[in-house]
Amino acid sequence: MQHQGRMTREERKSYLLGRQRFEAGDDRGALETFACLLESCPGFADVHYMVGLVHERSGDLEAASTSLERALEINPRYAEAVAALVSVYERRGLFERSRELAAALRPAAESAAGELDATTRGKLANLHAALGDAYREAGELREAIEAYRKALDRCPGFHDIRHRLGIALREAGLPNHAIGEFKRVLRTHSDYLESAVQLGLTYYTLGRTPQARAEWESVLRRDPSREDARMYLRMVQAGGGAAV
Repeated sequence: MQHQGRMTREERKSYLLGRQRFEAGDDRGALETFACLLESCPGFADVHYMVGLVHERSGDLEAASTSLERALEINPRYAEAVAALVSVYERRGLFERSRELAAALRPAAESAAGELDATTRGKLANLHAALGDAYREAGELREAIEAYRKALDRCPGFHDIRHRLGIALREAGLPNHAIGEFKRVLRTHSDYLESAVQLGLTYYTLGRTPQARAEWESVLRRDPSREDARMYLRMVQAGGGAAV
């Protein structure tokens, strides 16, 4: 926990409740809990950081900037807050401030090559992916796609995030882009059958039934227990395709 000072037992309970609400996507509940906590405990950088992310998710970029700036006042080397504030500044069109921040507040974890180390990149990627999941659950597909892409900018090899990007793209009416992402997953992780199943489903939504069948049949040859692939093949059969 990034902080100055110590929390009482009750304050820690409030912190954990707020964090649980934040991670569950309950933005209103998280803000209410954190607002009360910050009245008695204003020196905790990660509370300001999470409040900033909630404001960013709601589109209140000015409030997001204020909270993230406060997090960095408390801990100037808070890598996640730096990355989030750089992103907020870019969305506000404050490109010079974004560049200055990125240059002036590089975290101690930077390597000699000037890039974040793998652990920090992974943490940031997972934060962006979690935001993407929350946006997708809320039906905000454009924001979900943007968040997943930010995650993959950090860690292009995180195939589970690329898989979720593919689903979001299909749900956003971009099936051909989704196909490209699922194929990219399978080129490097051919055993990730979830992407093969979803690739088949995306083909099916485009009316490319033979290709869809081929994907699902391939999945079942490799793992006969995959009931999702079997279900989709039965769906094709009910629609007039050949028997499974």
